[in-house]
Amino acid sequence: MKPIQTFNVVPSLPVPLEGLRRLAYNLRWCWNHNTIELFRRLDRELWEQVGHNPILLLGRIDQARLEAAATDGGFLAHLERALADLEHYLSGELSWFAQTDGSWQGPLVAYFSAEFGLTESLSIFAGGLGMLAGDHLKSASDLGVPLIGVGLLYQQGYFRQYLNEAGWQQERYENNDFHTLPLTLERRPDGTPLTIKVSYPGREVRAQIWRAQVGRIPLYLLDANLEINAPEDRDITDQLYGGDLEMRLKQEILLGIGGYRALEALGLNPRVYHMNEGHAAFLALERLRRLMQQGGLSFAEAIEAASAGLVFTTHTPVPAGHDHFPPELIERYLGEYAREFGLGLSGFMALGRKNPADGRETFGMTTLALRVAAHANGVSRLHGAVSRAMWQELWPGVPKEEIPIGHVTNGVHFQSWISQEMNQLYERYLGPRWREEPADQALWQGVWRIPDEELWYTHQRRRERLVSFARRRLHEQLTRRGATEAELEAALGVLDPDALTIGFARRFATYKRATLIFSDPERLLRILNNPTRPVQIIFAGKAHPKDEEGKRFIQQVAEFTRQPAFAKRLVFLEDYDMAVGRALVHGVDVWLNNPRRPLEASGTSGMKAMANGALNLSTLDGWWDEAWQDADPSEPIGWAIGRGEEYRDPASQDHLEAEALYALLEQDVVTTFYERSNSLPRRWLTRMKTSITTLAPRYNTHRMVREYTQRCYLLEAERVQRLTESSWNRAKALAAWKERVRAAWPQVRLEVVEASAEGDLRVGQAVDVGAWVNLGTLTPEEVRLEVYLGRLDPGGELVEAGATAMRVVKADGPGRYLFQAEAVPCRMSGLHGFSVRVLPAHPDLSSPFLPGLIAWAGSETAARQAREVEV
Repeated sequence: MKPIQTFNVVPSLPVPLEGLRRLAYNLRWCWNHNTIELFRRLDRELWEQVGHNPILLLGRIDQARLEAAATDGGFLAHLERALADLEHYLSGELSWFAQTDGSWQGPLVAYFSAEFGLTESLSIFAGGLGMLAGDHLKSASDLGVPLIGVGLLYQQGYFRQYLNEAGWQQERYENNDFHTLPLTLERRPDGTPLTIKVSYPGREVRAQIWRAQVGRIPLYLLDANLEINAPEDRDITDQLYGGDLEMRLKQEILLGIGGYRALEALGLNPRVYHMNEGHAAFLALERLRRLMQQGGLSFAEAIEAASAGLVFTTHTPVPAGHDHFPPELIERYLGEYAREFGLGLSGFMALGRKNPADGRETFGMTTLALRVAAHANGVSRLHGAVSRAMWQELWPGVPKEEIPIGHVTNGVHFQSWISQEMNQLYERYLGPRWREEPADQALWQGVWRIPDEELWYTHQRRRERLVSFARRRLHEQLTRRGATEAELEAALGVLDPDALTIGFARRFATYKRATLIFSDPERLLRILNNPTRPVQIIFAGKAHPKDEEGKRFIQQVAEFTRQPAFAKRLVFLEDYDMAVGRALVHGVDVWLNNPRRPLEASGTSGMKAMANGALNLSTLDGWWDEAWQDADPSEPIGWAIGRGEEYRDPASQDHLEAEALYALLEQDVVTTFYERSNSLPRRWLTRMKTSITTLAPRYNTHRMVREYTQRCYLLEAERVQRLTESSWNRAKALAAWKERVRAAWPQVRLEVVEASAEGDLRVGQAVDVGAWVNLGTLTPEEVRLEVYLGRLDPGGELVEAGATAMRVVKADGPGRYLFQAEAVPCRMSGLHGFSVRVLPAHPDLSSPFLPGLIAWAGSETAARQAREVEV
């Protein structure tokens, strides 16, 4: 039965408690312990039952409790403090951005992401990508960066997980009631919902806009579940990563194109657009279209104008993890863009193809983003290198190390992940600045002032709470499964509050190797069940619904947990979410992470555990490779499994690294934990403090967002400003210049290259290089000549090379010039070589490399240009 009228019922709050509504609708509460405690005071049991959702709490709580709180002086004083703190926070007067660039007006950047992990009660995230996006918004809020978030509001979100009797993952989807979540529907002045329209084949789909207020940052979420839409279109925002390939395309069109239009409808005009993964890359198409319509620009001119202000972050070092769509789907859904751009289907498909001439290649979202964005980066130092190798094809002729994909290493938002007890400990010994300036290395030296007894007592309390949490969750899991009374009673006795506790929680992708530690079950049993030095492991994690191999990994872990010999030392917690993740990173002693290198882009769970005092035990991949290489080897920060080797045979790699893992546990991890002096594990505590003081200043999202702001957002905003002046004249000029350079480039050739090197050189000596170049119709000011000098690897390729600019010194007829570079240094010994190259040069280029426009000294001058010298 359909209703003839609808209305929303909101909580009925006594007048003295109205401030609770303001606190509940600003998600700052989810990283503010004081505000969380305020809501918990109303009804602690109900707070857990409603999944830490204050809106639902206020709607379900007994009215008598609210009336009692309204006359409770202590509660009202707590409420007043929380409100005053929020108002002071929102003023932003003392924020980092206000102090460094307080003159900025309006939004600086719009951050687009397919998922955002802000709180477990808002189910619009699946894993690490969403956690990172949520932490990015929170740190941007803390720092006062004028940022806007854009995403999708999923009716069911990601699935809820449970295991059946066979230990096989089952998925359950639950509908979100947006009216009982900390969300506000954006409305027009007349009170009707604000909607946008996006074209799909033969129809238009409408979406309304919800806002989640994340501290100072608005996050706008599109919802297509409207009665005006056809049933199949209402499902576009049904499930995160649900459905088939066509559904994925429809979601990404709504995210990118619809998200761009939503900002227009809201009257927001950010200077910079940040695409967090390729899911959002279609926003570039809408930006191009708008620039062509509103600015009267050609497609080539619009590309230059749009590129300035586009930032792209890739998170996926696995080729299969990047979205690709076949030509027929692209033509059906985006053919109108191809026609408006004047490209035709093949020209449009070329935007998303590594090889534009390959008609069989599908349309890649990452390829599109890399082609249009002025700035691109991976999420760790190693991932940046992996990404440059993966996408080298897009810049033919450019050395791998110079591919314009950098890195901004991920971090975590400490206030969201550090336990209340550790929070209080840091407050006492580091002072309140640790929350505002977690990237201050000197500040973290205060950790050494924490007495060992106090740090250990705090950590023990967290481990005890984790054990209680795990027992309770296991009991609930077994109850749902219809377990016997004996099984339920046994669940309340699993794990030991005093035993060395290892945590492993993440997405169960096969490359993360959740079952590596079970490679030798008998050896593992001896480690776990040592009578004087027991060890226990808590697992959690979900496999993608279509990942059968990942589900088998979960089943294997579940089977071990049911074996009597493992039962007390091994637990798998179902339905991994932020609440489970927090409990684990708060209470474990060791965080285990063993991905197969180099398939982990970054990983952030180990950073969360580190900030709570846990030690990392990990293969050298993602962020841990970077942390390990940068740390002082004489001051251990944790443990490395292997030494960063990469193997061609995965089976050999798994065997060798499993052996290394067991050896570390037996010979170092366990012995160090149980080695006591006056009841304290002094060496372990030293490692805890070393880990925190070394890693915390680096691996936090405050440092990360500041890097993005200084290295990307502000620089791209300045480029946008330059290119928009005088009706986009500079963008038009740049497009015209590029067209002329492309036409003239076939004439560019290096004719003669000579160097001063004779015989062996000593380290520190320099080489003088001269090159005659024919530039055709180009002028010396339009190119950059460089000497590219470095060592030679066994295959004769230049490695660890550097570029030195050359200057024009002579002209010899039309188009022919002599360039020279003097004193090009040789910085290390070994067999060296050099080449000379020509690049286009223009003050408005965002990158020195334009695809296909690089000329190297050719084979006809090989004897001169690649002259080898012993250094």
